Amino acid sequence: MPVHRHRQIGDLAVIDHPALQDASATGPTSPAATGLAISLLAGAIGVDEAVDLVARHLLTYERVDVVTSVLTRFQPEDTREWKGLGGRAWIREWAAPGAEVSVVPPPEAGPEAALTMPWLSRLARTGQVVVMVDRELLPDDAAQDRTELARIDIRSFLTASLLTRGDMYGSLSAASSEAGPWPDALVQDFKLLSAAIISRLALEQSRRSLAEAIEAGTEAQVAYQHFFGSVGHELRTPLSAILGYTEVLVDEAGQTPEDPVSSGVLRDGPVMMRACERVLDVVDSLLGAGRTLSSDDERQDVLVGDAVADVAHWHRTPAQTAAVELYIDVDPAATVRAHPSGVRQVLTSLVGNAIAHHHPHGGTVDLSTQRLLGESGQEMVRIIVRDNGPGLTPEQLEHVFEPFVRYAGPEVPGSGLGLSMARTIAERDGGAVRGESTPGAGSSFWVELPVRDPS
Repeated sequence: MPVHRHRQIGDLAVIDHPALQDASATGPTSPAATGLAISLLAGAIGVDEAVDLVARHLLTYERVDVVTSVLTRFQPEDTREWKGLGGRAWIREWAAPGAEVSVVPPPEAGPEAALTMPWLSRLARTGQVVVMVDRELLPDDAAQDRTELARIDIRSFLTASLLTRGDMYGSLSAASSEAGPWPDALVQDFKLLSAAIISRLALEQSRRSLAEAIEAGTEAQVAYQHFFGSVGHELRTPLSAILGYTEVLVDEAGQTPEDPVSSGVLRDGPVMMRACERVLDVVDSLLGAGRTLSSDDERQDVLVGDAVADVAHWHRTPAQTAAVELYIDVDPAATVRAHPSGVRQVLTSLVGNAIAHHHPHGGTVDLSTQRLLGESGQEMVRIIVRDNGPGLTPEQLEHVFEPFVRYAGPEVPGSGLGLSMARTIAERDGGAVRGESTPGAGSSFWVELPVRDPS
């Protein structure tokens, strides 16, 4: 078996062989090819039309007899001009006027009649544009390639695999019945346009993946609603019944505390009630988040002052009971783009936590706003909830957003889901929930939300 010399071009090892023309050098492309590439990259035209325009441009060169494209991950929108290859790929051919060669198998042939060209295909799959000048110069280990090309009277061709990041989208080829070097201008146009098609296909794949993700998200949202509806019926109802009967038993046992059975009820009943209340807290948290995430309200301009006023009103009684003073200093003009119910749900979680985690003698909770630019330059509004409670250690703060993590004592109600769900709700609207804390000095948690729809 002959040994072929290799040259290193960037990250590619290129075979140096008389049958192959060096396509590694860069050079000028035609104005028509440049304009076409710009049009392809703009993404305004479909995949079928993009490939068709490239093929017709390549046919403007006299040397080209036929252009062939294979698509492996996309079914053409209009399949009339394309031939299916075993249901796994589609092939189409564009021929120059008067050309007598053809690469596409005849209608009566099966997929086995398609070209395989293992030697040349292996080169193309490395990401190189392969330019062959004469099939008769191919090496002995390319005998199958030479036989297949002779069968269809192709002497020379250019080919590129439409490959990016390990994803194979197909191939593009231009062939001729004549042997000899290919014009540099044609090679440069071919390289540019094949790269443009790859980018266009990758863009289309991203669009389709996004559409599939949105569709899957919609289906998940429906399933989410059904799940939480089931949770509400299957868990909350029996738990409420257990809690109610246990309360009755404890009340009745209190009337005859000397009775051995009553003493057992008085000892264990409160434990059962606390356990039921804890599970009900979890169920209520799940149901509340489920309703918020699956709500039909659209993302819209939300006046932060109105949302804060609502949440402060809802927490007035718990704050008074805990001897906690609420102080509000928010920008009256601050507006965020989000789901109104989601903003209030997140603030409810942050304010509720701040009130619950207070010192025995009470404390303060301050709500304020701050304008800032996000990491991508997006205008954001930060709504800060600051308390002077016992605070958290760095280790506790590291895990505080994990589901079911609680650092309050058993006397403080809660499911440990509030912050986790608040972060999920904020991220749905392009925002975030974060916090900082100093043991003994209190904590600050905030939600950041965009001023405009994230683009």
